Amino acid sequence: MTNFNIPSFKQLLNYFWIAVTGKETEFTSGSIRKAIFMLSIPMILEMLMESIFALVDIAYVSQVSVNAVATIGLTESVITLIYALAIGLSMAATAVVARRIGEKDVDGARIAAVQAIGLGILISILLGIVGILYAKEILALMGGEPDLIAEGYGYTKLLIGGNITIMLLFLINAIFRGAGDASIAMWALVLSNGLNIILDPIFIFGWGPIPEYGVMGAAIATNIGRGTAVLFQLGILFFGWSKIKLTAKNLVVDLKVMLNLVRVSLGGIAQFLIGTSSWVFLMRIMSEFGSEVLAGYTIAIRVIMFTLMPSWGMSNAAATLVGQNLGAQKPDRAETSVWKTGKYNAYFMGLVSLVYLIFAKDIISLFNATPSVVENGALCLQIIAVGYVFYAYGMVVTQAFNGAGDTKTPTKINFFSFWMFQLPIAYVAALVLDWGAKGVFIAITAAEVLLAVMAIIWFKKGNWKQVQV
Repeated sequence: MTNFNIPSFKQLLNYFWIAVTGKETEFTSGSIRKAIFMLSIPMILEMLMESIFALVDIAYVSQVSVNAVATIGLTESVITLIYALAIGLSMAATAVVARRIGEKDVDGARIAAVQAIGLGILISILLGIVGILYAKEILALMGGEPDLIAEGYGYTKLLIGGNITIMLLFLINAIFRGAGDASIAMWALVLSNGLNIILDPIFIFGWGPIPEYGVMGAAIATNIGRGTAVLFQLGILFFGWSKIKLTAKNLVVDLKVMLNLVRVSLGGIAQFLIGTSSWVFLMRIMSEFGSEVLAGYTIAIRVIMFTLMPSWGMSNAAATLVGQNLGAQKPDRAETSVWKTGKYNAYFMGLVSLVYLIFAKDIISLFNATPSVVENGALCLQIIAVGYVFYAYGMVVTQAFNGAGDTKTPTKINFFSFWMFQLPIAYVAALVLDWGAKGVFIAITAAEVLLAVMAIIWFKKGNWKQVQV
């Protein structure tokens, strides 16, 4: 058989098929490169599906109005706070489940999965109540103008009110990834976003008996798509082929395990709250320059997410490899997995940065032809693309810490990079030095480069290998 270091085209197709069908979940032995490939492919496809939907969604909404696009930008800057809680708890779930699987303790992985889902449901219900009751106030707090609030508050109410679909989709997929069942997580996202893409134009523009809901229709489609995917996930957990299969007797509260999850997730939640809340403040600064500039920025960020999502897929693969190999008492294999994943991610991001630098205006104009929107969106793409290779390593190394259960280290790095560096630089550059939106874009790139450098230096110290979860 040909060595994996020099795979034939037929072998690559075979590996691809095994990866997307989830026929291999053992990643603590054998070729590291093959393990990265097997985990990364479904995770990349999963994240790519998410980013394709984000682009399609903004393309449809762009046909409604500039205010509709700006509404999505303002709402998502708040929704990212919910993502922070979901991702923080998901990081804990992935770390604990991966560690238990590496230790061959499947029962322990099942218990951790149930406690994580219970916590997610409780948090999402509390947040949903706030979103339903205070949608208008949230948009006003973010700097939305009265006409924008009147047009878009329904979108905000439905998206935050239905955040349980976001929470559980993230959380259960994290459980699957920790178990090495990355292909199941991928198919859940394919179902969710496939439905979103089909339903978006139906609810936004109206079709048959379904009235035209405008921007609120995007939220209706999103909730239906995600909700259906959550039902699919639960079906797999209870009746399917996942390594973690639940039964009614597993549905009990285990305070010890739950508190351990909370302990591990606090660092992750804080980490993402720091990062995402900084985006909220950046969006607030951007709102000072009007709806067209805000719309350009929103479109550019959606385009950027198109490439960051696959990179997150590779980063999630690194997290699973670290967790499982630490559980199997193979820290050196865990470290090698991280450096190799970072290298592959850097190759990918480097190529994408060239595309954005050369074709920025053409890309933005596909979504909106308004000159000011195109100019600001293209500038955002180009400036942020300059730091893409740094982002590649930064994401992988950060997720490696999280996969080890060391969520405190990335929290410290995020705090310094975003709050102590990015926000002050953005405010001074954009408003004091009067550089406008360009000042915000420069601050984003500089902070991400700083984060990557700090993460690599800290990772090389090796303290993450000693963390117990």
